[in-house]
Amino acid sequence: MAGQLTGIRVVEFLGLGPAPFGCLLLADLGAEVLTVTRPGQSTAAMVRNRSLLELDLKDPQSVAFVREVIDTADVVVESFRPGVVERLGLAPERLRERNPGLIVTRMTGWGQTGPLAPRAGHDINYIAITGALDLARRPGLAPMPSANLVGDFAGGGMYLVIAVLSALVERARTGAGAVIDVAIVDGTTYLTTMLHEYRNLGMWSDTPGTNRLDTGAPYYDSYETADGGYVAVGALEDKFFEQLADVLGLTPRSG
Repeated sequence: MAGQLTGIRVVEFLGLGPAPFGCLLLADLGAEVLTVTRPGQSTAAMVRNRSLLELDLKDPQSVAFVREVIDTADVVVESFRPGVVERLGLAPERLRERNPGLIVTRMTGWGQTGPLAPRAGHDINYIAITGALDLARRPGLAPMPSANLVGDFAGGGMYLVIAVLSALVERARTGAGAVIDVAIVDGTTYLTTMLHEYRNLGMWSDTPGTNRLDTGAPYYDSYETADGGYVAVGALEDKFFEQLADVLGLTPRSG
């Protein structure tokens, strides 16, 4: 069955985690994704529905070939450090001279410009600096990252897809391509919008374990079970709390 992005061609320079996840979603939506890998690079994860092309981008002939492939593409996704594609001769401006409708999506942790742009980073760094890491932790315990789901995959990969889809809509309207700077730290900041607004409105405490969504409420938490597992309880609304209390044989306290 054809997907919503059937007919869209994506050239991906395979990187780590967030960008491949974004391209996986584009491929699942029907886009044709051609993934460029370097010799010996692992392709064990998140490359389903892709065509793989192994090339040494230090070889001028390989770079020339990639340019020809990109001439027929709708979208390019790269997650090199800022400045790398320019040194390879694949600068977005140069690619769009040959293919004006091209959408070049550049994913990094900190963005293409700014004081942190050349710095290395990982999910835990992005969720720490945005405050996401400290939003849910128990009193007296250090913050614990939820694998690398919040920064890398939600703030990075998912926002990459949103950026690409938005640019495709804009191109359909105007005919113009785009160069998009997708910074994981920006996407992660968006994800914390509601809780930061609650904090500004005085509806969220900086003291861990005192808010309804950070284990401060007994009806929104996880509990160990007799068999050594855990059960997650989410009964925020009154009607669900009443049902929970009824099942447990408890009498809810008023107020």
